[in-house]
Amino acid sequence: MLLQDRIVISSLDKEFARLHSQYCSLIRATPQADIYRQPQRPDGRPVSSVGEEALRGAAVVEQTFGGITANLWDDPFEWTLPENLSTPARIVEYLEEVEATRQRAFSSFVRDTDLLKEIMGPASESRVLIDLLVKTLGKTAENYGRARATLGLLTDLPLAEQVI
Repeated sequence: MLLQDRIVISSLDKEFARLHSQYCSLIRATPQADIYRQPQRPDGRPVSSVGEEALRGAAVVEQTFGGITANLWDDPFEWTLPENLSTPARIVEYLEEVEATRQRAFSSFVRDTDLLKEIMGPASESRVLIDLLVKTLGKTAENYGRARATLGLLTDLPLAEQVI
Protein backbone atom coordinates (compact mmCIF):
# COMPACT_ATOMS: atom_id res chain seq x y z
CA MET A 1 0.00 0.00 0.00
CA LEU A 2 1.30 3.44 -0.94
CA LEU A 3 0.75 6.71 0.88
CA GLN A 4 -0.98 8.07 -2.21
CA ASP A 5 -3.63 5.37 -1.73
CA ARG A 6 -4.69 7.04 1.55
CA ILE A 7 -4.75 10.76 0.77
CA VAL A 8 -8.45 11.26 1.50
CA ILE A 9 -8.43 8.88 4.46
CA SER A 10 -5.47 10.72 5.95
CA SER A 11 -7.10 14.10 5.43
CA LEU A 12 -10.38 13.05 7.05
CA ASP A 13 -8.50 11.34 9.87
CA LYS A 14 -6.57 14.55 10.62
CA GLU A 15 -9.72 16.66 10.59
CA PHE A 16 -11.56 14.36 13.00
CA ALA A 17 -8.48 14.22 15.26
CA ARG A 18 -8.15 18.03 15.16
CA LEU A 19 -11.80 18.45 16.18
CA HIS A 20 -11.38 15.92 18.97
CA SER A 21 -8.41 17.88 20.31
CA GLN A 22 -10.34 21.14 20.06
CA TYR A 23 -13.31 19.66 21.91
CA CYS A 24 -11.06 18.42 24.73
CA SER A 25 -9.34 21.82 25.00
CA LEU A 26 -12.68 23.61 25.02
CA ILE A 27 -14.07 21.41 27.79
CA ARG A 28 -10.89 21.79 29.87
CA ALA A 29 -11.09 25.59 29.41
CA THR A 30 -14.70 25.73 30.59
CA PRO A 31 -15.13 26.26 34.34
CA GLN A 32 -17.05 23.48 36.07
CA ALA A 33 -19.84 25.91 37.01
CA ASP A 34 -20.29 26.90 33.35
CA ILE A 35 -20.17 23.50 31.69
CA TYR A 36 -23.98 23.17 31.56
CA ARG A 37 -24.87 26.82 32.10
CA GLN A 38 -27.23 28.16 29.43
CA PRO A 39 -26.84 31.85 28.66
CA GLN A 40 -29.90 33.73 27.44
CA ARG A 41 -30.44 35.13 23.96
CA PRO A 42 -31.63 38.74 23.73
CA ASP A 43 -35.18 37.38 23.28
CA GLY A 44 -34.88 35.45 26.56
CA ARG A 45 -34.58 31.96 25.08
CA PRO A 46 -31.67 29.88 26.40
CA VAL A 47 -28.68 28.88 24.30
CA SER A 48 -27.43 25.30 24.55
CA SER A 49 -24.60 24.90 27.04
CA VAL A 50 -20.98 24.14 26.18
CA GLY A 51 -21.39 20.64 27.64
CA GLU A 52 -24.59 19.91 25.73
CA GLU A 53 -23.08 20.93 22.40
CA ALA A 54 -19.89 18.96 23.06
CA LEU A 55 -21.91 15.86 23.92
CA ARG A 56 -24.08 16.25 20.82
CA GLY A 57 -20.98 16.54 18.64
CA ALA A 58 -19.37 13.50 20.23
CA ALA A 59 -22.62 11.53 19.96
CA VAL A 60 -22.73 12.15 16.19
CA VAL A 61 -19.21 10.75 15.88
CA GLU A 62 -19.95 7.83 18.21
CA GLN A 63 -23.08 6.86 16.31
CA THR A 64 -21.32 6.95 12.94
CA PHE A 65 -18.21 5.07 13.96
CA GLY A 66 -20.05 2.65 16.25
CA GLY A 67 -22.17 1.87 13.20
CA ILE A 68 -19.15 1.41 10.96
CA THR A 69 -17.20 -0.77 13.41
CA ALA A 70 -19.98 -2.79 15.05
CA ASN A 71 -23.05 -2.11 12.91
CA LEU A 72 -24.49 -0.51 16.06
CA TRP A 73 -26.36 2.60 14.93
CA ASP A 74 -28.00 3.38 18.25
CA ASP A 75 -28.26 7.00 19.31
CA PRO A 76 -25.96 7.35 22.34
CA PHE A 77 -28.49 9.66 24.01
CA GLU A 78 -28.95 7.70 27.25
CA TRP A 79 -25.30 7.49 28.26
CA THR A 80 -24.50 11.04 27.19
CA LEU A 81 -26.96 12.77 29.50
CA PRO A 82 -25.54 15.61 31.62
CA GLU A 83 -26.41 13.61 34.75
CA ASN A 84 -24.01 10.86 33.65
CA LEU A 85 -21.29 13.23 32.43
CA SER A 86 -21.49 15.91 35.09
CA THR A 87 -17.90 17.18 35.17
CA PRO A 88 -15.41 18.36 32.57
CA ALA A 89 -13.20 15.37 33.43
CA ARG A 90 -16.04 12.91 32.76
CA ILE A 91 -16.86 14.64 29.48
CA VAL A 92 -13.23 14.45 28.35
CA GLU A 93 -13.18 10.76 29.33
CA TYR A 94 -16.21 10.20 27.11
CA LEU A 95 -14.60 12.20 24.27
CA GLU A 96 -11.53 9.95 24.53
CA GLU A 97 -13.70 6.81 24.30
CA VAL A 98 -15.40 8.20 21.19
CA GLU A 99 -12.01 9.05 19.68
CA ALA A 100 -10.79 5.48 20.28
CA THR A 101 -13.85 4.14 18.44
CA ARG A 102 -13.20 6.55 15.57
CA GLN A 103 -9.55 5.52 15.35
CA ARG A 104 -10.51 1.83 15.21
CA ALA A 105 -12.79 2.56 12.27
CA PHE A 106 -10.14 4.58 10.44
CA SER A 107 -7.58 1.81 10.91
CA SER A 108 -9.90 -0.47 8.93
CA PHE A 109 -9.84 1.81 5.86
CA VAL A 110 -7.05 0.45 3.67
CA ARG A 111 -7.18 2.82 0.69
CA ASP A 112 -9.23 5.73 -0.52
CA THR A 113 -11.30 3.50 -2.79
CA ASP A 114 -12.72 1.89 0.40
CA LEU A 115 -14.54 5.17 1.00
CA LEU A 116 -16.59 4.61 -2.15
CA LYS A 117 -18.23 1.49 -0.74
CA GLU A 118 -21.87 1.54 0.18
CA ILE A 119 -22.75 0.58 3.71
CA MET A 120 -26.04 0.16 5.52
CA GLY A 121 -26.44 3.19 7.76
CA PRO A 122 -28.96 4.13 10.39
CA ALA A 123 -32.56 3.24 9.56
CA SER A 124 -31.24 0.61 7.13
CA GLU A 125 -30.47 3.18 4.47
CA SER A 126 -27.65 2.56 2.03
CA ARG A 127 -24.96 5.25 2.14
CA VAL A 128 -21.64 5.80 0.41
CA LEU A 129 -19.07 5.75 3.19
CA ILE A 130 -17.34 9.02 2.26
CA ASP A 131 -20.69 10.84 2.22
CA LEU A 132 -21.43 9.58 5.72
CA LEU A 133 -17.98 10.61 6.98
CA VAL A 134 -18.17 14.10 5.49
CA LYS A 135 -21.67 14.63 6.87
CA THR A 136 -20.54 13.47 10.32
CA LEU A 137 -17.51 15.75 10.23
CA GLY A 138 -19.73 18.69 9.29
CA LYS A 139 -22.25 18.01 12.04
CA THR A 140 -19.64 17.64 14.77
CA ALA A 141 -17.86 20.79 13.56
CA GLU A 142 -21.15 22.71 13.81
CA ASN A 143 -21.64 21.50 17.37
CA TYR A 144 -18.09 22.55 18.22
CA GLY A 145 -18.71 26.01 16.78
CA ARG A 146 -21.85 26.40 18.87
CA ALA A 147 -20.05 25.17 22.01
CA ARG A 148 -17.23 27.62 21.43
CA ALA A 149 -19.67 30.48 20.83
CA THR A 150 -21.49 29.62 24.07
CA LEU A 151 -18.23 29.72 26.01
CA GLY A 152 -17.62 33.14 24.48
CA LEU A 153 -21.03 34.32 25.72
CA LEU A 154 -20.30 33.00 29.19
CA THR A 155 -16.86 34.56 29.43
CA ASP A 156 -17.66 37.79 27.54
CA LEU A 157 -14.76 37.20 25.17
CA PRO A 158 -15.28 38.16 21.55
CA LEU A 159 -14.99 35.08 19.33
CA ALA A 160 -11.97 36.58 17.60
CA GLU A 161 -10.10 36.58 20.92
CA GLN A 162 -10.91 32.98 21.83
CA VAL A 163 -7.92 30.83 21.09
CA ILE A 164 -8.57 27.24 22.02
